[in-house]
Amino acid sequence: MLKNLKKNFLLLISIFLIIYFFFNLLSGQRGLISYFEKKQILDNLKKDELLLIQQIKEFDFKNSLLSDNFDLDYVETLIRERLLFSKKNEKIYIIKKNDSKN
Repeated sequence: MLKNLKKNFLLLISIFLIIYFFFNLLSGQRGLISYFEKKQILDNLKKDELLLIQQIKEFDFKNSLLSDNFDLDYVETLIRERLLFSKKNEKIYIIKKNDSKN
């Protein structure tokens, strides 16, 4: 029995190492499954980054309109939208979207 074990020792060690590396390839922090999860997270973060960059550009543009030499038309638009002000003899209609389908 001891001779058989010595003979097959190299085979047993190699099988154990193959199984060990196979499981570590699939699972673990640096495994294949973890790689795809991290890749998905990276893609989501890139989309969020693009959205935030777009919002920053929009806010910079709006901020530039309200600087020292501000645009009076833009200020009037803001007042009309947010505070619902109107000029004399002007009617304001508020149209609400109806989400129900007929």
